[in-house]
Amino acid sequence: MSVLSDCWIREAAQKHLMIDPFVEKQINRGMISYGLSSFGYDARVANEFKIFTNLDSAIIDPKQFDENSFVNRVTDVCIIPPNSFALGRTVEYFRIPRDVLVICLGKSTYARCGIIVNVTPLEPEWEGYVTLEFSNTTPLPAKIYAGEGICQFLFLKGDKPCEISYKDRNGKYMKQEGVTLPHVLAVDG
Repeated sequence: MSVLSDCWIREAAQKHLMIDPFVEKQINRGMISYGLSSFGYDARVANEFKIFTNLDSAIIDPKQFDENSFVNRVTDVCIIPPNSFALGRTVEYFRIPRDVLVICLGKSTYARCGIIVNVTPLEPEWEGYVTLEFSNTTPLPAKIYAGEGICQFLFLKGDKPCEISYKDRNGKYMKQEGVTLPHVLAVDG
């Protein structure tokens, strides 16, 4: 596997709408940077957030997720409580080629403030808005700025296309539109 360069990312974004909307250069004046970088793409966070709360003493269960576990906010600045967690989504919609795997790393500006960004890999032929997970590891409230950079995606090209892609197996998070909550597919039969 090799990491793909800005030239490859630009071509895939423009010809195949791999990233939409696509920003062809780093935008960084007065904000946390986003756009095309040397070997990756810095994505932005949208203004939709789900902030976890213990107001109703819900239990986090990925098999039976209780929507009382969070509050919804549409805001330009999301404040994550101390030692807490929130979900968001990218501004950009991604369409991953069949021979590519995408991994994500948080931006250093947030990491240096104790905010960890987690995203599971974007598998071959997955598409949608990426749900982003934010952990505030500090004992203080922390801000996330909508419309600004939040994480960097790195594109890895396989030696050949995969045999079975995310699309082929009808992955449960395919074509997600908003901040998508955890769920488990029902048992057949």
